[in-house]
This record gives sequence, structure tokens and C-alpha cells, in this order.
Amino acid sequence: MKRHRAATAIIASLLSATVMAQLAEFGIEGMGVVSTPAGEVRATVSPDGQRIVWGSTDRPGGAGGWDLWQARLEGQRWIDPQPLPINSADKDFDPFFSADGRWLYFFSNRPGGQGGDDLWRVAVKADSGWGEPENLGAGVNTRGDEWAPATNADGQRLLFASNGHGGAGRHDLFVARWDGQAFVYPMPVPGINTTADEFDAAWLEDGRAILFARSDDVETKPIQLQLAQCEGQRYGAATPWALSFNTADAATLGPVVDWSRPREVLVTGAARSPRAGKLDIYRALAPRVTGTSGCR
Repeated sequence: MKRHRAATAIIASLLSATVMAQLAEFGIEGMGVVSTPAGEVRATVSPDGQRIVWGSTDRPGGAGGWDLWQARLEGQRWIDPQPLPINSADKDFDPFFSADGRWLYFFSNRPGGQGGDDLWRVAVKADSGWGEPENLGAGVNTRGDEWAPATNADGQRLLFASNGHGGAGRHDLFVARWDGQAFVYPMPVPGINTTADEFDAAWLEDGRAILFARSDDVETKPIQLQLAQCEGQRYGAATPWALSFNTADAATLGPVVDWSRPREVLVTGAARSPRAGKLDIYRALAPRVTGTSGCR
């Protein structure tokens, strides 16, 4: 009888540990504030950890259909969700804080660009206000669509997706360098681009690995996050990130490293539970990096 009770206790302990591991795999970000019944995509946290900005495709209260939203941290919770005052009647999406907190990058198809969806940035003021949005210029923007801007830690490289620079097909990933006045000379990310759509990329550990979205057709087909490790001068074969809701028939995208917690990433998807709406923002540990330097 004692042996039976001991075995039962061991099994219960193992089951509890399994449940805890599943619960610890990811958590939903800002239930009811950031993640809501609307569609939320690609969130970024300021380097001081006090502000989060994300995109929404249909949240009521914005200036247009696709708008940028923000919330501030109070204690351990995000509060006071508000649309950004820089939103236009056009698309404003894919936000990304620079590592020094001075800039918020995003894409927009507002007037004043090169055509289609262009990359823009806006200065972040010390009082938490915003400057005037500025187009990143013809060095990176084309008549096609540019998405998902992300700068590296020193701000000298810009990672983004485009279907206007040529490449392997559909949207491809490119990296441009800062020449002191603008980002210029975009080059394909080595080893990544295919005839599918590659977009929404995040460098891990200064480019030793890259986490990105891939879809046969981003408008109509499933989207899955892929992980590739740097092998010196190019990235090796990409494999699906082992996150439970990052399945081949789902829509998982928008990974962004949290500058205030660099071992964690924010990601967009639809977990079975917890879930707030169409697409939500989740927080998970960043994938393990085993690659070398040299691919950035």
C-alpha cells in the first residue's frame, strides 16, 4: 500500500512538472490590454521596459484600419492602451524600438513615400511624446512593399522584408547599412530567401541566428516561424521553431526580441490557450542559438 501511494505521488509529481513546463513555455502579453478580441500583430518593448507598442488590424479607436497602439507599465501590468498620435488614415504597422530607445521604426503606405508600403521612423521624445514621422528614403524603399524594419544593437544595420528589390521571389529578407545619413545598399540575407515569402525577421545574439516568418503566400497560406543558425558567411537550413502553436497550418509571425529582457521574444500567433482574440501577442524564451558570427 505504501509502495502504491509512493508511486502515485511520483506520477502526480511528474504530471505536475509536465503541466508546469507547458504553462511556462509561453504567456500571453497584456490580456485585455495588448491582446484583445481584435487582431494584434508584432509588438516591441522600449529598452527601459516601460512602454510597449504593437500593431492592430482592426482595433476600434484608431485613425485607420491598421494602426499602432501603445501601453505603459504600472507595477507588473500593461495599462492605458492608446492609439499613437502618429497614426494616419492609411496603414501604420510593424513597430520596432531601436536599442537606444531614440527611434520607433514602422511601415506605412501614407503619402510621402516611394510607393506601396514604405519604411518610416519617428523620434521618441524624452517626455514619451513623438516627433514627426520621416521616410527612410530610396536607399531601402521601392515602389513595392517594405515591411518589418529591425535595427541591430548599434543601429548600423537595418533588417527588413521587401518585394521590390528583386531576389529569390515574392518577399525576401534584406539588410542595409547606415552610411551616416541614411540606410543604403540593401543586400539579401545570405542563405535564407526562397521563392516563398520571407519576412518578419529578428536577429538573435547579434545575428548568430535569425528567426523569421515564411509562407508560400502570405496573403492566403499558413505562416510559420523558422530558425536558422549562422554557419560563418551564410545561414544554414532553416527549421520550424519548436513553439507549440507554431504549426504548419497556423499563422505565427512577428518575432521581436525584448531589449529590456534580451533572452525573451514577443511573437504573434493563436495559441489554444490562453487566447484573447484573432491573433494575440505572446512572450516566450528566445530559441537556443548555436551559430557563429559573420552572417550579418
